[in-house]
Amino acid sequence: MGNFGLFLLQVKVWAPGRRGILAALLRCLCGPPRLRPQLRGEQELALAMAQCALDDSEWVHMRILQTIYQQLTCSRLGCPRYGAHWEELGFQGADPGTDLRGTGMLGLMQILFFVLDSRMLPLAREIFHLSQHQTQNFPFCIMSVNITRIVIQALQEERLFRECNRRQQVIGVLNDLYAAAFLRLSCLWKRQHGTIADAGFFLKELELSTKEKPRQLLKSLEAYLSHGLQPLSPPSSPSSQIHFISICDPGVELEGDS
Repeated sequence: MGNFGLFLLQVKVWAPGRRGILAALLRCLCGPPRLRPQLRGEQELALAMAQCALDDSEWVHMRILQTIYQQLTCSRLGCPRYGAHWEELGFQGADPGTDLRGTGMLGLMQILFFVLDSRMLPLAREIFHLSQHQTQNFPFCIMSVNITRIVIQALQEERLFRECNRRQQVIGVLNDLYAAAFLRLSCLWKRQHGTIADAGFFLKELELSTKEKPRQLLKSLEAYLSHGLQPLSPPSSPSSQIHFISICDPGVELEGDS
């Protein structure tokens, strides 16, 4: 039974002052809390996005790609849909869509969140710069997609319900946890002088941290942003986590525009 089980048996359930303690212990034993009913629609939306493939016929999908390219490279010009320039961002080949299997558009939307949120953009660019290090380089976008996969699994395994209930949102939690996990990865990578050969080891550690200690990761992100004089704003509504207006800026010039 173990020491913890013996402790439970020793709790006197009829003692008025112990009932709350016993209830809390039983909740711990029964696993994570259920997701609040009002958040289930947002959970379903996030999981549906993970099943949605990049579609060349969708204008918004193409603008998302362009925006990610512009924000990471600090370019005002766009780029072709296919080409070696995507490998410079850390995709495996000329077509980013082939790397989104398993994460779908959610994988792309989380990169978009990372580069459009003013709190996160300096961190995103710092990690992107690290990914281009002469000896410690790694494919930024491939690593990003792997982090999204880890975050999706944590949601599916009900590891994030407590935090989602606390903040009364799902997508906001997923995005912040994604950023927190990327921050954790970059810290490990720099501190342990990681190389691409170590990627599997670091991702495994990141998966354990994301699933077992999501709140700790989020607090680390808050501390990092506060230290950088970029305090986190109060949790916002789920719809504001994805800035569609920013990707439709008519002032952005694309290659081939007349």
